[in-house]
Order: sequence, then structure tokens, then C-alpha cells
Amino acid sequence: MDISVVVPLYNEEESISELYSWIERVMQEHGFTFEVIFISDGSTDRSWPIICQLAEASNHVHGIKFRRNYGKSPALYCGFAEAQGDVVITMDADLQDSPDEIPELYRMIREDGYDLVSGYKQKRYDPLSKTLPTKLFNATARKVSGIKNLHDFNCGLKAYRQEVVKNIEVYGEMHRYIPYLAKNAGFGKIGEKVVQHQARKYGESKFMGWNRFVNGYLDLITLWFLSTFGKKPMHVFGFLGSLMFLIGFIAAFIIGADKLWCLANGIPQRLVTSSPYFYIALTMMIIGTQLFLTGFLGDLVSRSSTNRNDYLVEKKI
Repeated sequence: MDISVVVPLYNEEESISELYSWIERVMQEHGFTFEVIFISDGSTDRSWPIICQLAEASNHVHGIKFRRNYGKSPALYCGFAEAQGDVVITMDADLQDSPDEIPELYRMIREDGYDLVSGYKQKRYDPLSKTLPTKLFNATARKVSGIKNLHDFNCGLKAYRQEVVKNIEVYGEMHRYIPYLAKNAGFGKIGEKVVQHQARKYGESKFMGWNRFVNGYLDLITLWFLSTFGKKPMHVFGFLGSLMFLIGFIAAFIIGADKLWCLANGIPQRLVTSSPYFYIALTMMIIGTQLFLTGFLGDLVSRSSTNRNDYLVEKKI
């Protein structure tokens, strides 16, 4: 099969049939063999009955229905698990992503050899309250991930080689960072294509609100830490703990040496415990010890993990 189109959705009853008709027309015009996998993420409208009707009318349509709303990442994870196409395309169900982009995305994967191609909505029809935080978010993501050529990490329109979606785990709200996940899994040829962004035709966006940007930054920090220190926590906690303990120990030593020098020379000196610096030094030594033990315990957990030696093998002969 040439292409699997994975479409996560939540309460998009107005646009599902129109989206599928558009996808089907594009596929038939270019002679692709294809499947469309709709994932209803706990929709409370008529989205699922419509998907069932489409599946009855066409053997190209498959559906997954969640009992409740889990989020976009779990929906993509389940869609990726079911996808059989050589190239997997993801798009949103709100008709803001154009299926007319599919042939070129497919070509970039198959002919240009990209592992992943991410859409870039250069001209957007979203309100300023959404576009401005998106620009800040993408700038931060480029800096942290090291993927300098992507301008829109969170664009729903992406294309992947099948090996990519079968070897990354999208969980929580990590769908924003699929290019980063792919890079960490060893799929380094990541490209970008400017795609058409259309104004929303039906209803309102289900992903508005500043909390999604706060959560996005927290997820980015988590992903950076896991990719950098996930299998070697002692390297960060042990280093910080040792550094803090050393600074605290040196400070305590200086306070003690100063007290002894004053006593030896008959200079009146207050008690060591009367100095606030003594307690600061002691606190640093205690925190340093705790950080070191945190790193040690983290290393033990990492070494005891069942997937501690899960490495992706591309080929065997």
C-alpha cells in the first residue's frame, strides 16, 4: 500500500465526509493505493456514526473510537500502530490541512529520501492570540531540539516513512515534538514543505487556550532531559550534587579556619553557629548530598528498567 492517512479528530461531524471525499479524489487522480484511518478521540457528536457510514461505503476507510477523550498524542499512537502504508500522512480533520499537498509530500519521502517531512503554514488564518505564542514556541523548540530547518513543529500535516512511525512512541502531549522524537530515534533526514493553510470552515478550534503553550514548554523540557540524561541520570544529578557539596564544604572549611585563626591570635570571635554563612554552607552540603543520592537512585532505576537496552537496529545480515 502506498499511503496511510491518519486523521485524529474530536467533534468534527461537519467536515469528516467532505475531508474524505477530497482525500479520495486526490488519491484516485494520482493512482495511489491508500487507506484513511479516522480516530475519534471521545467525540460526543455524530463523528463516529459518520465514520461508520464511510467505512460501509468504502473499504479504504478504517475507524478507531476512544471511549473518552485522551488527546491527540494517544490518537496518533493508535493510528500509527494500525497504519500499513509505505508513507504515513497525518492531517487534522477541520479542513485547514489540504489533501492536495499529499502527492508532493509522498514524493519527498519516496524520491528525495526524507524520513519525515513537516508542513509549514507560512501564511496562517489563525488569530494573533494563537500565531504569536506559536512563533515563540517554535523558536524555542528549534533551539532545544537542534532541528534548525523547521519553522512549524506543531503542524498537523506531516509525512513519514513507515519505519519512523513504527519506531517512535507518541505519548502524553508529545505530538508537538514528533520531529524531535524521530531525531532521537536515529531518523535524521527531516525536511519541511510550505503548505497551504485554509481558514476553518466549520465550528471552532478545539485547541485554543494559553495552557497548551505552557504544557508545550513543560513537555519540551521533559523530552530534552529524557533524551539527554534519560539513561544516565547520575551525570546531571551527580554533577550538581557534587558541585553543591564541594562549594558548601569549602565555605564551611573557610568559616572554621577563620575561627581557629582568630582563637590562635587572641582575636575575639563570635560562635561559628552565630554566622548565617555557616547555615548556608551546611544547607548546600545537605542539598548536594540529596542530589547525589537522587542521581544514584535514578541510575539504579535506569539500569533495572526492562527497556534499558532497547536500541533500534536498522538492518541485520
